[in-house]
Amino acid sequence: MREQSDTRTRIQEIALKLFTEQGYEATSLREIAEALGVTKAALYYHFKTKDDIIASLAEDRRAGMERLIKWAQNQPRTIETRRELVRRYAEDLYGSRHSAFIRFMERNQTALRDDPKVTKMRDLMTTMMKVLWDEGDSTTQRLRSSMALFTLHASWFVLQDEGIPYEERKEAALRVAMELIDSASRDD
Repeated sequence: MREQSDTRTRIQEIALKLFTEQGYEATSLREIAEALGVTKAALYYHFKTKDDIIASLAEDRRAGMERLIKWAQNQPRTIETRRELVRRYAEDLYGSRHSAFIRFMERNQTALRDDPKVTKMRDLMTTMMKVLWDEGDSTTQRLRSSMALFTLHASWFVLQDEGIPYEERKEAALRVAMELIDSASRDD
């Protein structure tokens, strides 16, 4: 069973790399199988289509987001909870292949625009932003809180060609995100 899980994960990683580099539409299952060094039949055992691969990646991402939202919804609505939500979200993004999946989504927006699993992830992102808000928060406070999450994503796109090491980008993004969370708790 462990071997099947490892093979599935390896397929996801290689496919994600190829989809991001070449584009989703331009990548075939044959190319994925060749990059893995397996036959198409071996690939079909795990995934019948490219859509199945994307669906599995989206499902993994969705499950992580739902766990984090559920945790936050069961916590007191304090600045400490907001800070912890942002910290946990950063760890999830930077500590897994989710950053690669998000880059893939950004580079393949046209192909994924109407995909129901991607739409579900957008809805979850909206829910996560709302967990950071209090009912009486001003528009400015809500925007700052929301931007804290987007700052974590922005570090990949804004700083990607600057030659800045991964850890440094992560630390800078988390620092800016926390500053936004802290400033959102005040209504300036």
